[in-house]
Amino acid sequence: MSEQRRHPGGRPPGPRHPGGHPGQMMPAEKAKDFKGTLRRLLGYLRPRRVTLAFIFLMAILSTVFSIVSPKILGKATTKLFEGIVAKMQGVPGASIDFGYITQILLMLVGLYLFSAVFSYFQQYFMAGVAQKVVYDMREQINRKLSRLPLKYFDSKTHGEILSRATNDVDNISTTLQQSLTQLMTSIVTLVGVIVMMLTISPWLTLILIVTLPLSFIVIRMIASRSQKHFMGQQRSLGQLNGHVEEMYTGHKIVKAFGREDESVATFNEINEKLYHSGWKAQFISGMIMPMMSFIGNIGYVLVCVVGGIFVTHKTITIGDVQAFIQYARQFTQPIMQTANIANIIQSTIASAERVFELLDEQEEVPEAAEAVELKNPKGAVAFDHVNFGYKEGETLIEDMNIDVKPGQTIAIVGPTGAGKTTLINLLMRFYEINDGAITIDGVNITKLKRSNLRSIFGMVLQDTWLFNGTIRENIAYGRSGATEEDVVEAAKAAHADHFIRTLPDGYDTVLNEEASNISQGQKQLLTIARAILADPSILILDEATSSVDTRTEVYIQKAMNELMKGRTSFVIAHRLSTIRDADLILVMNGGSVIEKGTHEELLAKGGFYADLYNSQFTGGKVQEVG
Repeated sequence: MSEQRRHPGGRPPGPRHPGGHPGQMMPAEKAKDFKGTLRRLLGYLRPRRVTLAFIFLMAILSTVFSIVSPKILGKATTKLFEGIVAKMQGVPGASIDFGYITQILLMLVGLYLFSAVFSYFQQYFMAGVAQKVVYDMREQINRKLSRLPLKYFDSKTHGEILSRATNDVDNISTTLQQSLTQLMTSIVTLVGVIVMMLTISPWLTLILIVTLPLSFIVIRMIASRSQKHFMGQQRSLGQLNGHVEEMYTGHKIVKAFGREDESVATFNEINEKLYHSGWKAQFISGMIMPMMSFIGNIGYVLVCVVGGIFVTHKTITIGDVQAFIQYARQFTQPIMQTANIANIIQSTIASAERVFELLDEQEEVPEAAEAVELKNPKGAVAFDHVNFGYKEGETLIEDMNIDVKPGQTIAIVGPTGAGKTTLINLLMRFYEINDGAITIDGVNITKLKRSNLRSIFGMVLQDTWLFNGTIRENIAYGRSGATEEDVVEAAKAAHADHFIRTLPDGYDTVLNEEASNISQGQKQLLTIARAILADPSILILDEATSSVDTRTEVYIQKAMNELMKGRTSFVIAHRLSTIRDADLILVMNGGSVIEKGTHEELLAKGGFYADLYNSQFTGGKVQEVG
């Protein structure tokens, strides 16, 4: 089972833990070229460096106001303590200076308010920067996808492409908006707290810093043990998602073959693995915070004991000890946040690398500098000594020569893998030929604008494509600016008008994502109506009557005949009985046209086509023609 299959939404989630604590980290996906990708990602931020400098200034101001608060609060505590001690000692006129304490408290309210305001501006402007960066990135991805050749989409799963365009970009967006501001704040907080602690007591600062190595050793030990369980959890989660997806999409087959018990047993087995790896990962990683609290409390005890000794010796005031304890509690938090953010950034750089790999993919061959347009194409098509292979050194189509007159119907037959679809892909320039030339009305297709070339063709394929929208919108997709009358006329010509009007909402019937609320035959009639509306000069028809009932097949065949009138048509034939009247039949095998002629001529030859035809109608050994 592929990675994309295991993770329907793309790759598994990154290291974030909603509702988790800062110390709870998951193994991050690593980038192959961390430095290069980071530099390239920073390139998106470079045009906004003035805004980023302003955001960093906001982070400094917000943090500074919150950092100096414990020191100021300590002054109020000291004043309160001195007043109480003086009264207890019976000092004449001794009292608590509530006016001074009130001033301090009002100052603290003002500081916290300023801190909140600057923090708001920091988040506000960072949100703008992050969203503008991913906006630019999504635009680049969208433009890139429109310029990529068909072979890229043939070589990648839909899940992988969607994952890069959505999940990975969202990961970058979240990191820029949340983790980057958090990183700024954590660094400023860490520096500010150390400075404030040093101004209070270098000795107490040294005691607190000595406990840090012990914290890092504990984190490293626990993280290394939990990492393998987190990896097992992700692996089991991917297998469970893949199994559920397969069983849900194929539930009819599962029921038809009576494999429900086997499916449930497989689910339970994977679920059991997920349970064990999940609780071990969560339990072990959950030990980080208790251990950190234990080590932190050792530090607090030492600070309190030594601070108390300093107070008795009048080296520092009681308020400074209180402030230092508050700073000590603030000290470990930015360290843990920075460690967790480093893990998130590692995953983000891996996401950015996947996005950049997409943006760096080789694009379609550029259009000719003097690209031309065929204004009124007649539909004459010629293949002149065409050679083509999907891989270098492996030729699939060799020295193909075809000459099609305007209005002719060309049937293409042959076994699976013969090259029928490849021929169509070359005709529409989805792939570039290795040698030779393909011309339309005598003009080499490499000289035409791709948009103009593809507008010449209309396609009705075996795999119908209808989007989530009304029937009217799906038919009107064939031509921009089509009127209501145009849509209805096209539906009538495709023999679809009758069934559309029998639906409760008629042309306003909304098709769901898979258009499963209408039959396969009705879908095909709608795609034919869409092609009729487009009014192309050349048709490409992949016979699609194999999965419909006989009556619907008659309608589809009539609609196709209507569509083919006066147009050059290429028909990929599955049922040879439907192509007896074709002007030219191309018999393909192994990428080459091995026979060509009319139905009667090919039967008279008694060759490959005659064998295929007779195998379908004499009950002999059937050869696959699709």
